[in-house]
Amino acid sequence: MNRREFLATSAMAPLVGGGAGAVAAADGDLTWLPAWRIREAIVSGKLTARAVTEHFLSRIERLDPQLHAFRAIDAGEAREQARKADEALSRGEKPGLLHGVPIALKEHVAVKGMPSPNHGHRPGDVASIDLSPVAEDSIIAERLRKAGAIIVGVTIMPGMGIAPGMPDLAHHPRNPWNPDLAPGSSSAGSAAAVASAMTPVAIGGDGGGSTRLPSALCGVIGLHPTTGRVPNANYASPRLMLTSTFGPITRDVRDAAIVLQAISGPDGRDILSTVHPPAPDYTAQFARGAKGLKLGWTEDFGFARKYFAPETPEIVAQAHQAALGFERVGARIETADIGLEDFWPHVATTMANYEGQPQPEAMMRAAMETRGRNRAKFDLLLERYDFILSVTAIYTAPSVEQWNANWKNQNYPPIYTAETFMFNWLQLPAISLPIGFYNNLPIGLQMVGRPDSEPRMLAAAAAFMAQFPQTRRPKIS
Repeated sequence: MNRREFLATSAMAPLVGGGAGAVAAADGDLTWLPAWRIREAIVSGKLTARAVTEHFLSRIERLDPQLHAFRAIDAGEAREQARKADEALSRGEKPGLLHGVPIALKEHVAVKGMPSPNHGHRPGDVASIDLSPVAEDSIIAERLRKAGAIIVGVTIMPGMGIAPGMPDLAHHPRNPWNPDLAPGSSSAGSAAAVASAMTPVAIGGDGGGSTRLPSALCGVIGLHPTTGRVPNANYASPRLMLTSTFGPITRDVRDAAIVLQAISGPDGRDILSTVHPPAPDYTAQFARGAKGLKLGWTEDFGFARKYFAPETPEIVAQAHQAALGFERVGARIETADIGLEDFWPHVATTMANYEGQPQPEAMMRAAMETRGRNRAKFDLLLERYDFILSVTAIYTAPSVEQWNANWKNQNYPPIYTAETFMFNWLQLPAISLPIGFYNNLPIGLQMVGRPDSEPRMLAAAAAFMAQFPQTRRPKIS
């Protein structure tokens, strides 16, 4: 089935379940609850998983025709998962970290019975892309089910403008703040789904900023974990994901921590994941907040200014003012002297080589030596500072038409990823936090740290967001 057929056959029913669940859904409180609060309400008996699932399925039915965030929805399977979740509680079984919480996954994270273009083709081989349903869950989907999450569907991973699986711009995912605009790429559907509250949380993928950038453009939280921290295995196209990660997209930092805990940790099917210890409790340090941290601020990491648009200096200045807010929650912040070398075109050379396209020796040497110098500089920097802060995206969301035109320019990739791609290349974790609006469109603040620094990063982010909550809601929500 294609996306429209999936949606047409979902036959989403009105809210059922009665009691507190029906009341919460009716007055809108349920819509904007963080996932951890939804889970608490289900476990305590104030809500049922079935009532919650019906509520969010009905929102998808109403909003997705305008936002095009979902590739496929399986309402029947979601209802069955919710029924089993309620029955498990009635039997006294221990609930998982995400018990009863609806979630969506970026479509290249395989979900059994749903299309996944990441399976059955090699990267860049457009002719072989197959959107038929896959036969098995990814490791991430397995872990989400084990945690009790209700998988409602998979979100569209648009290409760079019009791409396979998306025949025209009319079907491109739309930004909930203005449906004439793009929500970024490639976790665009997941970011749009969370920003519009079609689901409380979603899974994104980040190969150069593709979780953080759509999150910034849509006004939500996007986490790019340490490389290998979240395992993945793609048997149809086996390769080490040396610059790509999977992580949560949420509206609440605690939700991001809980989802990360549910999906991270070693798995023998992914070699890179086995160098990491078991997942910690990513909420354990929340009481520490940001107290005592020393943070460095940078406008451009020493190289990105050449990619700035005319409005970028104003966006960066606004991000800097937001970054200074960390002082309100106990951190010290100063401008950091950072002189990294540009990642482009070196990152393109290394990625092509990683993906089975051997590059000339001289180009590989230049690329890897540049990477080595940058990583050494950043390691020294992170001895002085706990985290580095910057703007996430150097622009606001463009129109869908402009977005498509931008990607016809071969010089656009480093512009789009100017302040994010470096940390995929250096294999360092980073998070984007919503900090308000420029010309009525969302912008984001990025925090970068040393490998496996996510527990402290999330604690600081939670303290910051508690002090500066973003309560404005999108036009399409």
